[in-house]
Amino acid sequence: MKIYNTLTRKLEEFVPITPGKVTMYVCGPTVYNLIHIGNARPMIVFDTFRRYMTYRGYEVSYVSNFTDVDDKIIKAAAEEGVSAQEISERYIEECKKDMKGLNVLPATVHPKATEEIPSMIDMIKTLEDKGYAYRASDGTVYYRTRKFRDYGKLSGKNLDELESGHRSEGHELKVSGTEDREDDFDFVLWKPKKEGEPYWESPWCEGRPGWHIECSCMSKRYLGDTIDIHAGGEDLIFPHHENEIAQSEAANGVPFAHYWMHNGFLNIDNQKMSKSLGNFFTVRDIAARYDLQVLRFFMLSAQYRSPLNFSDALMESAKAGLDRIKNAVSNLEDLKEKGLGSGMTEDESKGAEELKRHRDRFNEAMDNDLNTADAVSVIFDIVKLANSTTREGASKEYAACLLDVILELGDVLGLILVSHEDVLDEEIEKLIEERSMAKKDKDFAKADAIRDKLLGMGIQLKDTREGVKWSRI
Repeated sequence: MKIYNTLTRKLEEFVPITPGKVTMYVCGPTVYNLIHIGNARPMIVFDTFRRYMTYRGYEVSYVSNFTDVDDKIIKAAAEEGVSAQEISERYIEECKKDMKGLNVLPATVHPKATEEIPSMIDMIKTLEDKGYAYRASDGTVYYRTRKFRDYGKLSGKNLDELESGHRSEGHELKVSGTEDREDDFDFVLWKPKKEGEPYWESPWCEGRPGWHIECSCMSKRYLGDTIDIHAGGEDLIFPHHENEIAQSEAANGVPFAHYWMHNGFLNIDNQKMSKSLGNFFTVRDIAARYDLQVLRFFMLSAQYRSPLNFSDALMESAKAGLDRIKNAVSNLEDLKEKGLGSGMTEDESKGAEELKRHRDRFNEAMDNDLNTADAVSVIFDIVKLANSTTREGASKEYAACLLDVILELGDVLGLILVSHEDVLDEEIEKLIEERSMAKKDKDFAKADAIRDKLLGMGIQLKDTREGVKWSRI
């Protein structure tokens, strides 16, 4: 399997530190509000990567944090007149609901920053002892950025060039803080408390950690000093991931991560998502209009490093595509149940051989830097094969063969292609039965009225040769 490594800027063969095992850290959300669809892209992308690695036989240790202490959380708490902990706990639970709706698997560990403070203090002490950190007069602890010789190796940024750019163009690249900081580019490891803010005791002052140190420590605690893969959105490359490398490698004396993966930006109708532009959507906003499986399918329609444009038209197209796959699955389920039991015909055996080639193509696409766009195309090719080679008299064996592969590959992508709503409540069952009787009695007005009523209840009916099929809208 080849991965595009942001660190080396090239495709590299993936070789894990420990054969058969993968350690992976993905930066999670700051929990001060409902997650937006930009947050959803890395969740979906790297959940899919994890699923594929598991499918290929790896044992994956997958850590994704919740940043539950931050200026935005404190601001939201002050606006509501509640504690920062109440805000963070509320939105962690809401985030987990959205993740479930997106069929994002829970991480092996979901650490919270506030529960890892002692390890952060220990790492800052180590950096201080090694001369990479220093305390300012107000108790703030800074990282000596220029002391780390490899600073900029991930982002390609050079501090001298950044300094020049800051002077000539007024870029806000420097870190704000006290005047007794040694260098404008030194970043915060520990900050003193302000009135009314949450704080922890430390050797330097009562305060809280800087953002960057949190992920360095959580990755170290749960995965070790050196990990296989660190991932997140490309907006985190600089300064967050760059600073994580500087902290971790200075403190631990070994490489932090062998592979760095970053997903591309998500735009809305070819514009950057922004509340001021009125094009800001939470996952919950989308859930009010679409099954979240459609959003997941849409996100996987592009290779993860490519920028992705979100629009109503593209979501409708994604819905139609997902429905096409689901319809094929439904038809194959019927054939598996009602088809002939005499084994595969010669033509069906040829179809089964073609199916194997499609599965190989799926693996090739996923092995090529997680190319989910090509992998989805392969599933459509299998649907086309199923639609063109199955008839009413198809064998159960052939239908089962096609069905199993579509479901298997769909599961790798995290797509739920079979409804888990097997049982209808009594009222709906009764209405479907009444409609069937009305049709038998040729009372088509009553049958149509019942269909409309069920539609209003979120139940869609489809009349087929095999009988009435239903689905939830």
